[in-house]
Amino acid sequence: MQSYLRFLVHNWSFLAAGILLSLSSSYGQTFFISIFASQIMDGFALTDGGWGTAYTIATTASAVVMIWAGGLTDAFRVRALAVWVMLALALACLMMTQAPGLWWLILTVFLLRLTGQGMMSHLAVVSMARWFVANRGKALSVASIGFSIGTAFLPIIFASLLVYYDWRWLWVASAVIILLTIPLISTLLRQERTPQAIAKEAQATGMDDRHWTRAEVLRHPVFWLMVPALLGPPAWGTALWFQQVHLAEVKDWSHVAFVALFPLSTAVTVVTTFACGWAIDRFGSARILPFYMLPFAVTFVLLFQAGTIGAAAFALAIFGIGQGLQSTLASAFWAEFFGTRNLGAIKAAAGAIMVFGSAIGPGISGWLIDAGLTFPDQMPGITLYFLFAAVCCTICAGVVRRKLAGAS
Repeated sequence: MQSYLRFLVHNWSFLAAGILLSLSSSYGQTFFISIFASQIMDGFALTDGGWGTAYTIATTASAVVMIWAGGLTDAFRVRALAVWVMLALALACLMMTQAPGLWWLILTVFLLRLTGQGMMSHLAVVSMARWFVANRGKALSVASIGFSIGTAFLPIIFASLLVYYDWRWLWVASAVIILLTIPLISTLLRQERTPQAIAKEAQATGMDDRHWTRAEVLRHPVFWLMVPALLGPPAWGTALWFQQVHLAEVKDWSHVAFVALFPLSTAVTVVTTFACGWAIDRFGSARILPFYMLPFAVTFVLLFQAGTIGAAAFALAIFGIGQGLQSTLASAFWAEFFGTRNLGAIKAAAGAIMVFGSAIGPGISGWLIDAGLTFPDQMPGITLYFLFAAVCCTICAGVVRRKLAGAS
């Protein structure tokens, strides 16, 4: 405990910046945008499938651009890059208030997803994974608190404010909050440097005791074994948030009551995040990888069967375990498996797949809803997907552990 406190004290400014970066990504995350789903669909006369299609087009485009944009973290300091990304994110929030047509809506969602879910998340996790080696798991778990805070509180706050204020003014408020956060992050990183945790050691190598390039990673079977796991949580976790209004209606739950469960899920996420961070530093990410997908599979089985809001609470608690693993494990293994020198470019490729996953989840689920298959009815198939991804993760973990053992 004392060593953990020393770590927090010695690196507080970097860790606080990581929290703010991950928290600021919320305004481009699906759980936030979907708060306004009813207003958006009413305003543009969209069905569930139409809104899902628009969302898929915009998010897919952001995933393509993310492959290039994510690599900028290998060339520019976080302090400088974050300012421009946050200015673009604030602009996207303001654009949402002025959307004159469907094409403008798609452009706005594209910019929200690229800058918010894509680049802000990318900046937070890549900086932690690169700046810290011996304490990478701890750093990622601390920075991930920002994601948890956003998920827990922003839906409740903004859903409540929707009762009193026009939804467009809430997007203006979001832009103002982002702009006020910029000088705070700049101040925290005014002496941005490589922290002592990595300065005392060389940049960390990966498998075969070397730094891998993105091209080499894309040719390695480990990357492709991870693709189902990269796609799954963003696709179906995003669909869960995206279809929250529909799910509550089908289950005959109050939407506000369902949203009120999010802090419970977040609390479990926070606990799991810190536990996973400790486990990564102690055992390595390869040992945890086989269990990565299982909480998600259990979640959708429980939600499928849930008849009461209490049962939904239990399912979302299990979902929090999966989210906690996602917050740290998904960021740590790229640095551990392939080294840190080209981490931005490698993580950008993985991030693009994850963003693409978050694009297809709402689209597929919306199309199926329009076809008469409710989101709960889709959940058994989603469960089978996560079980398949778990098998791929287990095979991947075996390959990596042999490689890392051979290099040591």
